[in-house]
Amino acid sequence: MISTSTPAPAASGAGRAFRYLLRTPLLLVHVFVMLPLLLLMMVPLWAGLPVAGRTLKQFSVEHWSAALMRIFGFRLRRSGTPLKGAVMFVSNHVSWVDIEMVHSQRMVGFVAKQEIRSWPVVGWLAERGETIFHQRGSTESLGGVMDAMLERLQQGRPVAVFPEGRTRDGAEVGPFHARIFQPAVEAVVPVQPVALRYGDHGNAQSIVAFGPRESFFTNFLRLLGEPARVADVCFLEPIYPDQVQGRRQIADTARARIVAAMEA
Repeated sequence: MISTSTPAPAASGAGRAFRYLLRTPLLLVHVFVMLPLLLLMMVPLWAGLPVAGRTLKQFSVEHWSAALMRIFGFRLRRSGTPLKGAVMFVSNHVSWVDIEMVHSQRMVGFVAKQEIRSWPVVGWLAERGETIFHQRGSTESLGGVMDAMLERLQQGRPVAVFPEGRTRDGAEVGPFHARIFQPAVEAVVPVQPVALRYGDHGNAQSIVAFGPRESFFTNFLRLLGEPARVADVCFLEPIYPDQVQGRRQIADTARARIVAAMEA
């Protein structure tokens, strides 16, 4: 189990209506005004210009994602420091919000399911944010994903994956699939676990998570009306492939550190 703290209360009807009235205009401005500006910052001619220790593209994506999180009422707190250069970030997977959480701190190319491409705004932005899409259940697709990850790591670029392979109900962190760590082993780059917690001591994990048969659009609208909550993104001690015995040990160690952080 992730947390033994009291579950976060559900949003009331009156409070939810007020938050929709407040946040919807902000979201529309963010999508129809700030998003085109973000795309302008991604133009190759100047996207690589240095800004505050990273490229203009990275800087813009990080700030756009952080602002989106604030519109949804998440007060971001970061602990630890994301590694620079070639690194594989791995985290627990709760909802679509996870991608924006990590992007608010470090723009990184995620491995994500193919279906995300069709999601409004998020899918469109993910495609332009160097996401590597995977068709679940396809061995051929997985092979292509592994090759793409290895190529990026060898080029000195970061990648990020959800080793559970799918979202869950937020009550626990599922087992990590060891095979997905193979590109880090071959490229000999560090793996940095990242724990994502929603609410005090993670007591809102189940609220942020997709409900039974809940679509992306339904989850998106529901979270827009939720009360403001803290959201912790914890960058944990990295794991170095040359100091452990294979990808299975990397997977187990990464999961153990994330679970420990979730229960802290």
